[in-house]
Amino acid sequence: MIKFGRLDIMHDEIRGEIDEAIKEVINNSYFIDGPYLKKFEEDFAKYCHVKYCIGVGNGLDGLKLSLLALGVKEGDEVIIPSHTYIATALAVSSCGATPVFVEVDPVTFNLDAKKIEEKITNKTKVIIVVHLYGQCADMDEINKIAKKHNLYVLEDAAQAHGALYKGRKAGSLGDIAEFSFYPGKNLGALGDGGCVTTNNSDLALKVLKLRNYGSSAKYVHDVKGYNSRLDEIEAAILDKKLAHLDKWNQRRSEIAEQYLTKITNPKVILPKIADGNNHIWHQFVVKVSKREEFINYLKENDIPTMIHYPIAIHKQKAYQEFNDLNLPIAEELAKTVVSLPMYYGLTDEEVNYIIEKINKF
Repeated sequence: MIKFGRLDIMHDEIRGEIDEAIKEVINNSYFIDGPYLKKFEEDFAKYCHVKYCIGVGNGLDGLKLSLLALGVKEGDEVIIPSHTYIATALAVSSCGATPVFVEVDPVTFNLDAKKIEEKITNKTKVIIVVHLYGQCADMDEINKIAKKHNLYVLEDAAQAHGALYKGRKAGSLGDIAEFSFYPGKNLGALGDGGCVTTNNSDLALKVLKLRNYGSSAKYVHDVKGYNSRLDEIEAAILDKKLAHLDKWNQRRSEIAEQYLTKITNPKVILPKIADGNNHIWHQFVVKVSKREEFINYLKENDIPTMIHYPIAIHKQKAYQEFNDLNLPIAEELAKTVVSLPMYYGLTDEEVNYIIEKINKF
């Protein structure tokens, strides 16, 4: 039976490397802030074409610490896309700031640059762009707007490990960026994990302190910090997996190409790749007006699906203060998006079966 996602295939291919990495860390008896973290930070920074990478406990922490490093505080406003995972908004709220929802482009589902300026006020401090599902947002236009209004740009690249925008890597396109290494990501740990990337030495130092109790040296605390550190075992595993990431992403692209060229059912609206983008297909998301019928039909044919995301953030109980907002694009996406199976190890035979059944819907 086809699964929605699988990790065992990629892990089995490099099981020896993973086992050896874990063994080395255990034998080294250095489990926090040691040489394996430093090596991964150096390697991932190089991969993303940036000067600095700071490992943190998870993606949400990466967003929060980035915002704090940018000076976001109570009373500030932070622009975020209307259609994204709730972590983007939670990071803003955890700093005491207010998320300001801007509608997304109905084709790419990424932040619509044309709708940003109307939401900027004298309280606006940062624009968070989410490279949703593995495709970068319209960074040239967004950076231009940010520069015009003296704002920072924070990339939420939690789903974009290895994505390219006009030849430049996600994580190098704004003032600072966050990645999640949740196990299901294109580059995933075997538990929680995340990092922050930047070319700005001051921001890097601030995040470095914030992740470790606000400390610049042992028992010396410059600010009120947090405990959010990517541990040695996860860093060692991620470093081994990083060497294979481009190959794994390439297979996702091959699967996506088959979906894009062979799914011909007019009831199923396919995703689009914006000019200048190299999409890494963390998810392959289609739109279907009769979603429940479509999902049930595929389930009857042993094809699992998921919905990313079924409730818009401004309609969540956690954000009831925004429940009356009118964000029709986000609300329409919440009712129509469906994610198809997409993972390294999905065979051509399985892909063709999925396509065949979709075309018969």
